[in-house]
Amino acid sequence: MPPLLKLILIRVGLGVLTLFLVSVVVFVATQALPGDTARAILGREAANVDRYEALKEQLGLNKPIAEQYFDWLGGVVTGDLGNSLAQDAPVTELLGRRVLNSFILVFIAALVSVPVSLLMGSLTALKRDSKFDVATTIGSLTLAALPEFVIGILLILLFATQVFKVLPAVSRVDSSVPIVQQLDLFILPALTLTLAVAPYITRILRASTIEVLESEYVMMARLKGLPERLVLNRHAVPNALAPALQVTALNLAWLAGGVVVVEYLFAFPGMGSLLVDSVANRDMPMVQAICLIIATVYVLANLTADILTILVSPRLRTGLR
Repeated sequence: MPPLLKLILIRVGLGVLTLFLVSVVVFVATQALPGDTARAILGREAANVDRYEALKEQLGLNKPIAEQYFDWLGGVVTGDLGNSLAQDAPVTELLGRRVLNSFILVFIAALVSVPVSLLMGSLTALKRDSKFDVATTIGSLTLAALPEFVIGILLILLFATQVFKVLPAVSRVDSSVPIVQQLDLFILPALTLTLAVAPYITRILRASTIEVLESEYVMMARLKGLPERLVLNRHAVPNALAPALQVTALNLAWLAGGVVVVEYLFAFPGMGSLLVDSVANRDMPMVQAICLIIATVYVLANLTADILTILVSPRLRTGLR
């Protein structure tokens, strides 16, 4: 079996194990939340004991916890995420457009933040201690110190309400209108996410590039008389990308969970805002489904990062042969 394929299979197996453990934690955590789902649904009618007990039996809440978990897990494996307790509709139907909105938002943020961060990180390393490097470092540290909701508020003040007033302050995407006609609603939330993750990628790539440029094999390549462009493209950049890819994957995975605050701030109808509403309504099937989706994104992002790290890093690629 090729070493790379073996590595992928091992990572996939670990990913499946991770998702299984996450499913256990998510189920137990949602069950441990204070309050009673049946009482939350019935409201004042919960005083009717017969109706309350009938609803508990209908929802399967009178079964042992272990039996409830395996019933739920069996549904997840077969694609049945259950029915929303708050809206009395299949979770998959309610999640469809919300997940699509969040995916497009995260995709736009990643499409902008990753190339810009990699470019800025490389340039600051090559122009180390210059005015450009100092200015970029100060800017990235400032952005890294600000929570994403602060960045979002500043962008709203700058581009929506106080200064320029060119973009909407609220991103209420209409599900009945094609997304391509509402792309302006994605700009401020996507820019907020971009400014929240880009500084970390920039800083890591700068540090790894400087470390590689000072390594012995790069110095040897220069002593051999190789052109500086060839030294950078063949020896420095590929090896410097390895740690940056890992950080990029973690930050992109963070975007899947980080959209919760951003979506709530901009009233964006995505997966994050639905999670907040579901927790408030004790809609456990919806909360469990969203948490599993976020965990799956983390696992896939890390698996992709591991594979790309080996493919772009000459030292790791050689070690698998």
